[in-house]
Amino acid sequence: MIPNIAVVRVQSEHFWCLPIPVPLFLLWLLVLLLSPLLLVVLLVVWPFCLGAGFPLGRAIEAFWGILCALPGTSVRVTAEGKHITVRIL
Repeated sequence: MIPNIAVVRVQSEHFWCLPIPVPLFLLWLLVLLLSPLLLVVLLVVWPFCLGAGFPLGRAIEAFWGILCALPGTSVRVTAEGKHITVRIL
């Protein structure tokens, strides 16, 4: 399953904000709009993949596997008393 929503939370020593949901499914609309450009990019990358001995199908398969593994990912960053948490649902 591909990720649909990311929840971002920012906390500091002095304040914290409510979790901010980021709708990732809107990115898929952008991908659909840019699909002709993505097709051209794939056609340009294809010879380089063949030259490197890595089939383009395997590269797409690896990218799709990484994308489908994102749900459930939680990233926490702490620096100078600020905490940022991103959860991908």
